[in-house]
Amino acid sequence: MGVAAGLLTRSRWAILVVPVVFAVSFEIARIPVDGPTVDTAHFSTYGVFALVVGRGFHALLSLLPMAMGAAWGALAQARRHGHLHAGRGRSVLRWTAVTASVVLLLGLTIAVARSSSTAQITGADGRPVPASIAELTSIDVNGHELGLMIRGHDTANPVLLFLAGGPGGSELGAMRNHLPALEEHFTVATLDQRGTGTSYPALDPTDTYTLQAAIADAVATTNYLRSRFGVDRVLLVGQSWGTILGVLTVRHEPTLYSAFVGAGQMVSPLQTDRIFYTDTLAWARTRGQAGLATELEEIGPPPYTSMLDYETALSYEHEVYPYDHTGNSEGEGGFSENFLVPEYTLVDQVHLLAGFMDTFAALYPRIQDVDLRRDAPTLEVPVFFVQGAHEAPGRAEPFSQWYAGLTAPTKELVVLDRSGHRPLFEQPDEFVEFMTTHVQPAIR
Repeated sequence: MGVAAGLLTRSRWAILVVPVVFAVSFEIARIPVDGPTVDTAHFSTYGVFALVVGRGFHALLSLLPMAMGAAWGALAQARRHGHLHAGRGRSVLRWTAVTASVVLLLGLTIAVARSSSTAQITGADGRPVPASIAELTSIDVNGHELGLMIRGHDTANPVLLFLAGGPGGSELGAMRNHLPALEEHFTVATLDQRGTGTSYPALDPTDTYTLQAAIADAVATTNYLRSRFGVDRVLLVGQSWGTILGVLTVRHEPTLYSAFVGAGQMVSPLQTDRIFYTDTLAWARTRGQAGLATELEEIGPPPYTSMLDYETALSYEHEVYPYDHTGNSEGEGGFSENFLVPEYTLVDQVHLLAGFMDTFAALYPRIQDVDLRRDAPTLEVPVFFVQGAHEAPGRAEPFSQWYAGLTAPTKELVVLDRSGHRPLFEQPDEFVEFMTTHVQPAIR
């Protein structure tokens, strides 16, 4: 489009006008669309992230090449019609700019074209383990293409389906960085749910993404794994939001699952958020954070219709409930390390943040009435819970109440001493030990 505009107009103004016209047309066309990355920009932390990974990234991939193309087209026409009469110095400068733009566009193209991959599972001799599996794939789940990473040393091992937190979280990187030992004992399938990571395009249409749709997706993925590996039952593991989804899934289809494992178990999103709100407001007042306290008082307690209000109420967890992270894996590496793995393309990495915001905004308001104390007082499969000793009260208190009254064939809880909300990644060795010494024997 840029080259054509430059050739037709024969004017350097096309470098500016064509991208602007395209951007304005694009924005007008998507006025009816809602979501953090397409809404009016806000200059909060979440707002800046939404601007960068939404409009910013799209501008990099479309408007920048369009402007370059317009420049090339206009330059070609000027050269063709003999309108380039500048001195040698300006000519050298002009062609240097053209060369630089070509290099920049080529580099961008190479970066975007980089494919994803996952390393083979090899033995001591460096060769692939004969019965192992290591693949990145996508499967058709209720009309949506969802990304799935499957890894294991022996496909005869029990099949484990992992559901990440969020809504909107993707944990391919965390599973690769922190839990490779789990692959020695299980065939581990890590699902990118709708609107997350490699499944970001599957978010649309957002009005169809409900709690029941998420449960149906988990069931469909389970049936794919059952068929693929010839097993009757799958072990289901969830973290954070994935624990709510996991509990409701096994309650809906208990015959498909050998057991459920919840790590950082959630029970009631609404009560959790209200406890966070109350504690954050009290913390802001005692710490002299008058601006934050005023902002919290103005928005009031959850639930909210705007994700930016959730940013205000929920973004201070580590300041309100501090603990020493240096003794665990997540604390040493930091969450950002989980983005930088070959299992994600560059576009996937950008979509990790976009997916968290857009998917959270689409689904989180629809799970506000979930309360496992009411919705899942009994489960028909063995259940195991791995909690962190430093879990925030907003999650720990509802869990304790639910766990005390929960009825299941087997019910077991372990608390890891150095962990918070992500115990499977913060203390992976202890998590794998629990999985192999407590969970695996119970599902044989």
